[in-house]
Amino acid sequence: MKTVKEISRLTGISVRTLHYYDEIDLLKPTKTTDSGYRLYDDTALERLHSILLFRELQFPLKEIKAILDSPDFDTQAALKEQIKLLELQKNRLDEIIHSAQKLLMKGVDHMNFSAFDTSEFEKYAAEAKQKWGHTKAYKEYVQKHPDDKSDELMQIFAEIGRAKHISPKSQVAQNLIKKLQNFITENYYTCTDEILKNLGQLYISDERFKHNIDKAGGTGTAEFTAKIIEAL
Repeated sequence: MKTVKEISRLTGISVRTLHYYDEIDLLKPTKTTDSGYRLYDDTALERLHSILLFRELQFPLKEIKAILDSPDFDTQAALKEQIKLLELQKNRLDEIIHSAQKLLMKGVDHMNFSAFDTSEFEKYAAEAKQKWGHTKAYKEYVQKHPDDKSDELMQIFAEIGRAKHISPKSQVAQNLIKKLQNFITENYYTCTDEILKNLGQLYISDERFKHNIDKAGGTGTAEFTAKIIEAL
């Protein structure tokens, strides 16, 4: 059995992110001690490995959960698909690096934009998802989330960004954070106050979240969002 801190050191994932995975039932601890410490066995670590591979392939967390929770999910078959997709990503990245090196040495006359073509990867990813899509859990996910809501979510962060000049404790700021909480509940999962607090920390501790939120609302938006949540 490994503790959250041990897994964090082993994988580089923050403790808060692991806690968040627990909150959304993506990665539950094998057991929790009387003192409240989360412990994970090898089976949990195998699931975490699958999660990290799917995340590397840019799968949304909700989608990953739907796939992994399906009784028809085949770890070995999925691993083969993941390896293929990762190989496609690697080959594409190698081509982009080669193209950049060529541009550096020979100038603009040798620009090659074909390296940025993602059609092969997207085609294979679609085929892989179609295989996983035969599972009941995946179909339920697609039915509930037919459209990508990320643009609408980023619009809320843009609103929060425009309010950075006011106090996090103000009613306006609190209304914005409630709007965010309600949006998450309606479109992703039930966002309790406890989950919201964990999200607030995640927004500033995870560089990917921080980058996307600040991109939507301007520098400091992620930190301001966390401060509003702290003031609840």
